[in-house]
Amino acid sequence: MTLDILYFAWLRERLGLPRETVETEAATVADLVAQLVAREERYAFVFGDTTGLRVAVDQVLTDFDAPLSGAREVAFFPPMTGG
Repeated sequence: MTLDILYFAWLRERLGLPRETVETEAATVADLVAQLVAREERYAFVFGDTTGLRVAVDQVLTDFDAPLSGAREVAFFPPMTGG
């Protein structure tokens, strides 16, 4: 499947790109992250500790165990604070 991946805040800065399109057979978000990490060191650096990250699949907040079947977009971002 083809997925659009969006990166926000410091993830965008550290990866050097705001978005990308990837071909993947990943079944879950965690599988997608593993595929990205295997591609390049910069992904390993960004996704080395996912406990501080949030993820949305097709604009719905979810967790890293979420299935990707039928998904079109995955977004990664740090936790947001309000005020």
